[in-house]
Amino acid sequence: MTPRNKRSPLFILFLTVFIDMVGFGIIIPVLPLYAERFHATPVAIGWLTGIYSGMQIIFTPMLGRLSDRFGRRPVLMLSIAGTALGFALMGIGNSLLLLFIARIIAGVTGGNISIPQAYIADVTPPEVRSKSMGMIGAAFGVGFTFGPLIGGVLSRISYGAPFWFAAGLSIVNVLLIYILLPESLSPEHRSVAHARESIAQVFRHGRGLMFALVAATYFFLVSGFSIMTTLFALFTEKRFGYDAHANGYLFAYVGILSVLVQGGLIGRLVHVFGETALARAGLVLTALSLVLLPFVGGLTSLLLVSAGLAFGSGFASPPLNGLASQMIERSWQGRAMGVLQSAGSLARLLGPLLGGWLLMFDLHKPLAHYGRTPFFAGALLCLVGAMLAFCVRKPAADRVPENIPVASSV
Repeated sequence: MTPRNKRSPLFILFLTVFIDMVGFGIIIPVLPLYAERFHATPVAIGWLTGIYSGMQIIFTPMLGRLSDRFGRRPVLMLSIAGTALGFALMGIGNSLLLLFIARIIAGVTGGNISIPQAYIADVTPPEVRSKSMGMIGAAFGVGFTFGPLIGGVLSRISYGAPFWFAAGLSIVNVLLIYILLPESLSPEHRSVAHARESIAQVFRHGRGLMFALVAATYFFLVSGFSIMTTLFALFTEKRFGYDAHANGYLFAYVGILSVLVQGGLIGRLVHVFGETALARAGLVLTALSLVLLPFVGGLTSLLLVSAGLAFGSGFASPPLNGLASQMIERSWQGRAMGVLQSAGSLARLLGPLLGGWLLMFDLHKPLAHYGRTPFFAGALLCLVGAMLAFCVRKPAADRVPENIPVASSV
């Protein structure tokens, strides 16, 4: 395969993840305010946000496992088609119950980010994998830029309009994959022989202890960050009177900064500082930004703190994904990335639930205290992740786990 052909699938994959993330990002400034129209409490909003990820806890590893067995392309297409159905039901949504049903369906099929990550692991050598994982982060960032912005603008039409738009994008995404994206996992690397092995066997296919440590670090990062994303629109509405439209612009700003970090800087930063140091710095910066967020007094300070959140998560997430992929052999990459993203999904379930519950303690306090309790808790979670990150050790370049002999299952 020529270098040109090697680059082409990655570019198509970038477009695929970008479209997927535009659909995901559309709901961020809209969903909490949409749910409030049905008299949802902060706890109910936390459940509505988290149930999507709760489903992914179960189904993300399953999708990764299916992609190891049947290939990346067909499983990715099927999952995105299910996401389109979930968005369509949200567009119809005329009750809180229907919103929950739609989020459950979307969560079952939406845990597909492990598949693009496994695709990258299929087609890139270990020494440049963190940089390539940054491409996924950049697609997240670009989608995070345009998604909330589109959601905010379309919310002026109706709260259902952004979800119909997202459903249409998902259908376009399926067609794009079908027409342009080649399969990356050759038949000889598919794991038919291991089809009945449990997900727990992932930890025997490489450096399992270090992989578990990376997964735990990632869990605490995402837990703290998801508290912020769940409550940010409510926080700015109460403190500054911002609606979904204004919040769309704020999330777009965060997305632009994420693109600059994960799309342009992450490769150079990893080369200079290494994955482990960069992940540690990102976790500490995210924690500091969460501590400062409740004290912002206006737009300028809000933009500065939001920049800290964007840079912090941008520094930490791609290196953690890259480290995880380096610790597991090739034929188990889909399941390994599935386990990692399942840890992230668990964090996106527990984070919003914890944040919504903790926000209840601020409802009867002065307005200046609104959001302090959940945001401080998010900072603490990120600091726990930072401490774990100091225990992570990158495998030596000449000992990357590729085709490691597998211990027999008991």
